[in-house]
Amino acid sequence: MDAPAQPPTDLYINRELSQLEFNKRVFAQALDPTVPLLERLRFLCITCTNLDEFFEIRVAVLKQQIEIGAPTQGPDKLTAQQVFDALRHQTLSLVQQQYQFLNNVLLPELAAAGVRFIESPAWSEEQRLWLHDYFLQQVVPVLTPLTFDPSRPFPRVLNKSLNFIVRLEGKDAFGRRRHRGVVQAPRSLPRVIRLPDHLSNPDCHDYVFLSSIIREHIDELFPGLEVGGCYQFRITRNSNLYVDDEEVSDLVHVLEGQLEASRYGAAVRIEVGHECPADLQQFLLDHFQLQAHDMYLVRGPVNLNRLATVCDIEDRPELKYPVFTPGHPKELLGDENIFSILAKKNVLLHHPYQSFAPTIDFIYSAATDANVLAIKMTLYRTGPESPIVDHLVRAARSGKEVTVIIELMARFDEAANISLANRLQEAGAHVVYGLVGYKTHAKMTLVVRREKDQLRRYVHLGTGNYHHATTRVYTDYGYMSSSRRLGEDVHRVFMQLTSLTAAGDLSRMLTAPFTLYEALTAKIRRETEIAKAGGQGRIIVKINSLSEAGIINTLYEASAAGVQIDLIVRGICTLRPGVPGLSENIRVRSIVGRFLEHSRVYFFGNNGDGEFYCSSADWMERNLLKRNESCFEIRQKAMKDQIMHDLELFLADNCQAWTLHGDGSYERLQPGEKTPISAQEVFLKLLASPN
Repeated sequence: MDAPAQPPTDLYINRELSQLEFNKRVFAQALDPTVPLLERLRFLCITCTNLDEFFEIRVAVLKQQIEIGAPTQGPDKLTAQQVFDALRHQTLSLVQQQYQFLNNVLLPELAAAGVRFIESPAWSEEQRLWLHDYFLQQVVPVLTPLTFDPSRPFPRVLNKSLNFIVRLEGKDAFGRRRHRGVVQAPRSLPRVIRLPDHLSNPDCHDYVFLSSIIREHIDELFPGLEVGGCYQFRITRNSNLYVDDEEVSDLVHVLEGQLEASRYGAAVRIEVGHECPADLQQFLLDHFQLQAHDMYLVRGPVNLNRLATVCDIEDRPELKYPVFTPGHPKELLGDENIFSILAKKNVLLHHPYQSFAPTIDFIYSAATDANVLAIKMTLYRTGPESPIVDHLVRAARSGKEVTVIIELMARFDEAANISLANRLQEAGAHVVYGLVGYKTHAKMTLVVRREKDQLRRYVHLGTGNYHHATTRVYTDYGYMSSSRRLGEDVHRVFMQLTSLTAAGDLSRMLTAPFTLYEALTAKIRRETEIAKAGGQGRIIVKINSLSEAGIINTLYEASAAGVQIDLIVRGICTLRPGVPGLSENIRVRSIVGRFLEHSRVYFFGNNGDGEFYCSSADWMERNLLKRNESCFEIRQKAMKDQIMHDLELFLADNCQAWTLHGDGSYERLQPGEKTPISAQEVFLKLLASPN
């Protein structure tokens, strides 16, 4: 049917509110009693780190927009103040639920299972003596208690650090009256300390918070003064990095300065222990130039992520997800080397169910094979002590031509990537930085190998980062091939990224910001025309985020024409599904489970000749128009069948799937009387091996 003459004016869900909804779905995993206890604790910690980043980036921008009176920014037409007020209301509720769950459910259940967090009133005499000695030997030497007055200003407080505001009475050694002090917990000390076995019950893991140790002995830090109270607080600061596209001449130098400055950027949130008196609350608000709506009073640690280290207890497997061994595709079994295999067939890997080791082996083989002449690679996030980086360094030192495009602006990995770039350059690799204003987010590797007096290209393309650690918890596809045309395309894209010249015609790839957006729009419109002509228009998309208004409008047009559209969107989704006359043929679901859904897959029905694409790009403005992204077509029938099977399994999931309603709310599906289906559990059984 035709598009409605008067479509609803409220066409889009607000991006920030949608992002907060995702964190609520993560929190629901913590609440789920079928999830093992330590994994529930891990999900709770993840919600804390998610909120930290949300305030550091998104809320920081909102506050700046409010301050300057900026006009409405997004397609939803909400003002920054309207969004901030809605976020404040929902975040307050979420934080209260987090701590209620921690105190009333999780900690008691963990204690019953033998993982205990012991508060100071419950310390035994032996524990109290040991902890006092720990305080004297390990804590005091690295603490700096401070009092302040006009000549001794309030100390600078590091972003997300643990601090204490202390009420004092009396006079110091110079006869001056003191009212307040500050203690900053050293970053070098663990936030959770495990008690030695002889001070714990048998078969128990007993822990004490560093904050409890400091609070219990705070009077020893201010001798001669009376301590009237000690209260923890934590500041979250604006962590956006601002680089002028036109003026920057040395990106590394500018970034290093920005990273240092961001540690003390403008405060955007303060978390304070709920028992802190009102006058000290106001003192902190005034000092950090915050308002009452920026304060969150908590009944527990001001940073729940302190508990994350406890999730890795090794001798309590019953409290964690069952361990599994990632599988290997049958093509990679045997002793044949990776180049011999890829010379005959392409390989599709599905992580984490299948091992990332073949990808590492691909780089290792390229680094050590005497016939390999060159390696080119994009690196966005790699993690510390990356074996892939080790292999690239080895290749460069052995005289191979190694070119690495490193994105210095990968958020929160900027410092690590600067260090990585320096290491590769010292080894003799050609290091190219991502273009300012256009992050290089593509996931590509190109290996050039001499074979029988000819050069052959081998490629690896993926939907996720070359990060060996996250491949155990992120779902992604990796594709390895020696296809001549695909190799030529990848070569042209690398030439474009290093020389900033046009890539020319690509036969197997689409790239952002050049061809991907237009191609996606054209393919959606093709499905629209098929439906208008009486055919079966069909679109299935699996991505992490959907917020680009132009793509959303084109999907609305397709839905109005009768195209059946299923969107599997893990996080942000600003499209409103199921609106009569507008999006009634669009269904949106989010899968949230043990693994972080990260793969990006696009399927277009094409009148029975289905097209499948894997990509590094989400359907957001930044990815499609302001980043260097890669998208590659899957053409082999067996692989197309595999990916369609995977997509259909996600659409059948009734255990870890949430459906999005037109009002922006999500509802978790329940199997009821139907057979329970968890896509992630099925993949584990099909592709991985239990330990």
